[in-house]
Amino acid sequence: MIPKVFREVIDLGDGREISIETGKLAKQAHGSVVVQSGKCMMLCTVVSNYKASDVDFLPLTVDYREKFAAAGRYPGGFFKREARPSDGEVLTMRLVDRVLRPLFPKDYHSETQVMIQLMSHDEDVMPDAMAGLAASAAIQLSDFPFECAISEVRVGRVNGEFIINPSRAQLAESDIDMMIGASADSVMMVEGEMDEISEEEMTEAIKFAHEAIKVQCAAQIRLAEAFGKKEVREYEPEREDEELQKKIHDMAYDKVYAVAKQGSSKKERGLAFSEIKEEILATYTEEELEDIGDLVSKYFNKAEKAAVRDLTLNEGLRLDGRQTDEIRPIWCEVDYLPSTHGSSVFTRGETQALATVTLGTSREANQIDMPSYEGEETFYLHYNFPPFCTGEARPIRGTSRREVGHGNLAQRALKGMIPDDCPYTVRVVSEVLESNGSSSMATVCSGTMALMDAGVQMKKPVSGIAMGLISDGETGKYAVLSDILGDEDHLGDMDFKVTGTADGITACQMDIKIKGLSYEILIKALQQARDGRLHILEKLTDTIATPNADVKPHAPKMVTTVIANEYIGALIGPGGKVIQELQKETKTTIVINEDPVTEEGIVEILGTDQDGIDAVLAKIDSITFKPEVGSVYEVKVIKILEFGAVVEYVEAPGNEVLLHVSELAWERTENVTDVVNMGDVLDVKYFGIDSRTRKEKVSRKAIIPKPEGYQDRPKRDGNRSGGNRGRDNRNRDNRNRDFKKKD
Repeated sequence: MIPKVFREVIDLGDGREISIETGKLAKQAHGSVVVQSGKCMMLCTVVSNYKASDVDFLPLTVDYREKFAAAGRYPGGFFKREARPSDGEVLTMRLVDRVLRPLFPKDYHSETQVMIQLMSHDEDVMPDAMAGLAASAAIQLSDFPFECAISEVRVGRVNGEFIINPSRAQLAESDIDMMIGASADSVMMVEGEMDEISEEEMTEAIKFAHEAIKVQCAAQIRLAEAFGKKEVREYEPEREDEELQKKIHDMAYDKVYAVAKQGSSKKERGLAFSEIKEEILATYTEEELEDIGDLVSKYFNKAEKAAVRDLTLNEGLRLDGRQTDEIRPIWCEVDYLPSTHGSSVFTRGETQALATVTLGTSREANQIDMPSYEGEETFYLHYNFPPFCTGEARPIRGTSRREVGHGNLAQRALKGMIPDDCPYTVRVVSEVLESNGSSSMATVCSGTMALMDAGVQMKKPVSGIAMGLISDGETGKYAVLSDILGDEDHLGDMDFKVTGTADGITACQMDIKIKGLSYEILIKALQQARDGRLHILEKLTDTIATPNADVKPHAPKMVTTVIANEYIGALIGPGGKVIQELQKETKTTIVINEDPVTEEGIVEILGTDQDGIDAVLAKIDSITFKPEVGSVYEVKVIKILEFGAVVEYVEAPGNEVLLHVSELAWERTENVTDVVNMGDVLDVKYFGIDSRTRKEKVSRKAIIPKPEGYQDRPKRDGNRSGGNRGRDNRNRDNRNRDFKKKD
């Protein structure tokens, strides 16, 4: 039976459109859609168990995968099958998860899975910009308890004009690359990088994106209505006890408020809150706690949250005693690790990051191999968040999605300040040693200083700050918090990270936990973030004002030179013999890349010893040396033969040419050693390829004066007999011998 297909089309302008289709594929899923733009097609399915899991949170999994077949390619490596997700796929999963998760009810605990698969790729369409739309559209067709439709779009700006979902080519010319997630009413997520734009420009970009999202949300609702929107499923909500909640609130609120007002450290505050909780638990018997213990803990956490938020809204005070716009104490240090190419420590309050920089050749570039994008990164940053940094002991099972996301944010913050002519591949690694709020922004700060310590000539230093928000929807009160603590992130309504130079924003990441955040609050948060960012930037530049003029003595120096493609084989040698021996002799690393555009070879020479680098350059000069016809060169005699001398160009050792005996002097030369000997240095003129011998010709006699009375040998005449020619030659030789005797 032919399936009935339902379809909605969204006009993006410029002849582009996005279609959402359902009814043809994956009909056993609780909701499924195919989203298409151009030749790009992705399938999204959603499934949620009807029985709740035995956990106190929503076990939501968002999975995004790109199939290599979508681009007509095979997976790389030995195993020709898609394996663990790439960092790019993980980043897309995070973008979608962060918008979806807050819209499920807090008491909905059923295992829920959102799977998005790229099935067909189009080079002019970036698929990650449509993943959020696909996920929300599929959920709208399900019976999940989900608050409202959402979507995500990418916004770029080329020549001052905003573009929704630009192509990769357009993005290369854009000064903004931002992903915005929102419902029709509220912006919920922002993440991206910018070319030092202002706070006002960023706000305009968000507004522009939100208008496009409203159109996409409306299309999802129309599709669901045409398909037949299902009734929202019934599920067993969490147990509640209003009387118990009031009792716990009354017992805990004032005590928590008093502790919070003291402005203590994370450890002291945690112990004090735990004591209050234990006192409350002690008022119940073990039998009672078996029944209501989980409720007591939940209601205590609510009372704690209310007290902390009220303290900030009522008195402008925070958990550690700061004012709302106050930055924690900062200390910095560079060149902390003696063996790294660059290092720094950045400590802000109870958050600390140690950054290292490693310099390498293009061989160390980070290779990206995805169906939707192939390329490499010559600047990349890795972020590590070990459990000890929060005083915890837990197993380490690979790199977490959070580590990938935070590292990507810091990388995007810094990469625009790496100069285009930087010869190195640069790797920054951030080790978070302490964490109590915004370790990703500490990574940006420590990364900036480590890069400058390594001698990377950054265009401008970059700093970062995390902003928070506490608001009361009933009274309209709100407080924007600079440099938030971990607890303020957990208890607040917004986590807004902003990085930039003194001249503008370079990256941002925002998650909003409340509906209807006004642009007035957003602008205030951005302005307050700028003040805090500049304060932190001053601390960085007090520690290291400008990049070091050169790399450290033990760090590799990089020299890049260009040779014609025809010389690449000679530099490599048969089986790589020449380049391998050269690397061994000079203790350098030599990398050769062919530029398909210029048809030249780009040679990278990396080494700690300048003499070794100079030796490699000399060898390259020797290999690529090409004398010019008519020019005079200094040569050295390296071999004496019966019919001439083999000479080597002084400026290009290894390049040899025969200086024929007839070109040594104007007079007849009986023995080569009558004119030159081994080791002699002399000048010769280069004549190019001799038309008769088909060999290179050089001459000494061409640059010395002819003896007085010397007669040139008559030119050969093909009609003359051999006897006459021989007689003429003998007469000429006799005359030249007479001149030699006179000398």
